[in-house]
Amino acid sequence: MRNFYSTVWVAVLALVYLDFPIRVGTAAICAHGQECHAPSLADLFDRVIQQSSRVHGISSELHSDYEQYFFPSKNHIGKRKCHTYSILTPADKENAQRLGVKELTEVILRLLGAWGDPLSQLHRSMTQDQNQDFNHYSSNKALEMSDMVHELRSGVTKVAEKMKLLGVISNALGYMSSPESLAPSSVSSSYERGDFNSIDHHDLLYCFRRDSNKVKNYLRILKCTTLPELDC
Repeated sequence: MRNFYSTVWVAVLALVYLDFPIRVGTAAICAHGQECHAPSLADLFDRVIQQSSRVHGISSELHSDYEQYFFPSKNHIGKRKCHTYSILTPADKENAQRLGVKELTEVILRLLGAWGDPLSQLHRSMTQDQNQDFNHYSSNKALEMSDMVHELRSGVTKVAEKMKLLGVISNALGYMSSPESLAPSSVSSSYERGDFNSIDHHDLLYCFRRDSNKVKNYLRILKCTTLPELDC
């Protein structure tokens, strides 16, 4: 019996050890038997780019599912004036490349900061919607996106801090310290009053799919601009 419990305890320790590198996220990397070392700038870029791709993938999937469920005829025309319209963003790759590293980083952080609160409120609004057969699924996805955006913004902030440490950018970034203020109060107040319906949900998902695609592309451009030796 003692040998059995010893075997189980060893197996548990092995699982904990294997899971550790996954849970630490952007923390220092520790190889077995070696000293810990901080992730390189290229490693940090790879992590946020992978995360941004996952965020955009989920947003595209949810937008498509929502559209097929509520607007199968594809004749829907929403308002589609995104709440992030006041954030000036490069229209294409060439314009993004012409921006400085610091300026493009600020654009990315402003976009991510503007979505934290609206996605949380989208989740709450969907949980109260009467279309429970679909919105139970969609509200869970909205909550997942909200959490992932928060993690992604933290990751991009770490990239910015690393660039500052390496002298790639100087001084502090000029993005707003209170990202929730980037979302117009009309968005928040409408959710709080319960004024949003399936069309409003669809428009918000459309805007987030668009902005998450921008963030994904801008991060790739930022990596290649900052680390030209990678020949990407």
